[in-house]
Amino acid sequence: MPQMNKGGKFIFGKSIVRYDGTIQIPPQAVKEYNITFDKKVYLFTGSKITGGFCVTRKGLLEPSKLGHILTDMPELQSYTLPHGEFVKYKGRFYCWIDISETGQIVLTPSMMEFFHISPNMELLSIRSSDIAFTMGAKGPLLEKAENFEGVIPVF
Repeated sequence: MPQMNKGGKFIFGKSIVRYDGTIQIPPQAVKEYNITFDKKVYLFTGSKITGGFCVTRKGLLEPSKLGHILTDMPELQSYTLPHGEFVKYKGRFYCWIDISETGQIVLTPSMMEFFHISPNMELLSIRSSDIAFTMGAKGPLLEKAENFEGVIPVF
């Protein structure tokens, strides 16, 4: 999968938001982050520039330098917060949802509205860190992807 420019962000592919809220995470991201391992993922708001949301799992977040997020929000850590319900922590919003063995997640209409995404929208799957990847909805990276002369797989 391409880096759209030398030293730039690595792109796993584009995912189409289906009308029922289903989003297929690109297989390379599923594998690299072993994202289906916990059968649940954490979603949190993306940057103001890229929008969309970031995806991680307990096994990546808990031992990281950002593990305090879960320690400080035990209802998120234990999945006792209702499925898909957002909680605010230090300027970002977090929730958890189930993920299929094949890497599909399903956002409710209220979750899509919260993330400012809609059916048939393309989300760009971007390597963010070793903790999470971003499903970006807007901004310069998406504009570069539109003009990229190589192949960006669509899922």
